[in-house]
Amino acid sequence: MEVINSLWVLIKYTFLGLIQGFTEPIPISSSGHLVILRELFGVTEVTGLSFEILVNFGSLIAVLVIYRKDIYRLVENGVRYISTKDNAAKSDFQFILFLIIATIPTGILGVLFEDYIEEELSTVSVIGYTLLITGLALWIIRNLRGNKNDGDITIKDAIIVGLAQSVALIPGISRSGATIVAAMLVGMKSETALRFSFLLYIPVSLGITVMSAGEILGDDNISVLAIPYILAFAASLVASYYSLRWFMNVMARGNLKYFAFYCFIVGILVILFL
Repeated sequence: MEVINSLWVLIKYTFLGLIQGFTEPIPISSSGHLVILRELFGVTEVTGLSFEILVNFGSLIAVLVIYRKDIYRLVENGVRYISTKDNAAKSDFQFILFLIIATIPTGILGVLFEDYIEEELSTVSVIGYTLLITGLALWIIRNLRGNKNDGDITIKDAIIVGLAQSVALIPGISRSGATIVAAMLVGMKSETALRFSFLLYIPVSLGITVMSAGEILGDDNISVLAIPYILAFAASLVASYYSLRWFMNVMARGNLKYFAFYCFIVGILVILFL
């Protein structure tokens, strides 16, 4: 019986890692899905932030791998512009500044409202309605085709996208969905919106991971759940990589309406039955 229970724990954690990893890049809210699955399967032991931080770190690594060329180019040109004021590198330097600006609202609001969000808004009933909001936002921009490239982004655009990312602190509001919706509403091309959204994910996710390292190390369950945590981390990394690759193709074809339909259906089911 103990072997069966141990195997079931491994399966649950791996499954949750896969779901989080798959849903993180696409606009249907990974945090919302984790709360729903915990409710459905009665996974009461996965309640601490350590688990969420680890699986999100897996997603972060996947994003770093996929956008490694963009990151290298931005860093190289950013340093070149600072040292030589080469105008050819100016747009990439500004892109970095806009990412920093867009990160600030999330950092401030995250610190101020982290406890309130975790205690009051991380419930299944709230998530049903926030999924409907995510679906509505995706439906509104389903046919938008912007004309702004990386070099056309403004400080105002960065602030708007940053504020949208802050709203996504609420479970059920997709981070990628909120930032992509905001980016396309201010006129970015789908490719630019996608790149800005996921490069913006890097400093936020990295900051959360670094700031929460102490909590992970001090987790009372870390010694007992080390293997399940590692499996969940690996599952999240792999699932995030392939999910983001797939989502990039979906964005290129402009098929965001299907994610809106999904959010509507799941949101209504959650409200009615959970």
